[in-house]
Amino acid sequence: MTTTVRLAADKDTGVAVVTLDRPGRLNAIDLTMRDELREVWRELRFDDSVRAVVLTGAGERAFCTGLDRDAVVPQPSSPYMADDPLLRVGPKSNDLWKPVIAAVTGMACGGAFYLLGEADFLVADPTAAFFDPHTTYGMVSAYESVLLAQRMPYGEVARMMLMGTAERLSAERAHAIGLVSELTAPGGALAAATECATVLAGYPAEGVQGTVRALWAARESAVAAGFAQAPHLIALGNLPGERQAELFAGRGKGFRTR
Repeated sequence: MTTTVRLAADKDTGVAVVTLDRPGRLNAIDLTMRDELREVWRELRFDDSVRAVVLTGAGERAFCTGLDRDAVVPQPSSPYMADDPLLRVGPKSNDLWKPVIAAVTGMACGGAFYLLGEADFLVADPTAAFFDPHTTYGMVSAYESVLLAQRMPYGEVARMMLMGTAERLSAERAHAIGLVSELTAPGGALAAATECATVLAGYPAEGVQGTVRALWAARESAVAAGFAQAPHLIALGNLPGERQAELFAGRGKGFRTR
């Protein structure tokens, strides 16, 4: 079976590196990767030898470009019971309270924010670029917007989510507004994130994990309230699939980076 997620754990340092491994598809998440990510988070939850985690993407072009557009997602007939395939793809959604540091190189967009929104902090290569294509293709950015609204100033996240594919947030700008905690030299994001994770893994685990849980507690009530509204907003605002496909096929290639 093809593995779409690589897990490498260093028992000496206590750090595990989780790598999204579909570089030919810009690390887009298909249903196999979705399931493997959930399995990895649950495995790490019970592995006491791992005390900190780094999340990254294979290749230089993208950290992750969200849900693979070729993924076939079965849906119930009623729109009021629509299933979001990425809703439980992140570490916090799988009750992993060990610190997760994201190392971002290249594009991070759309469904990537389910993962980045549940990371504890982000380290970025200068090539990192963040955007959300939903509105361009007649879709509501709901869950992604809720998660990113907890990490960025309101005006910045609103602009990114509403501008769709017309703009990309550069690594420099993401660092300036606090989405990214460290901007590294070219090619240095994974090493920098691993260095931070090694420090955290060297501290008493109970204190670190309790702090992670406390930090998430400060955000989770707002996330839960936003998520409760999301299915209704998506049902009301998303165009039919065939119309989305038309918009995607006719999309412009140009964009502004700020």
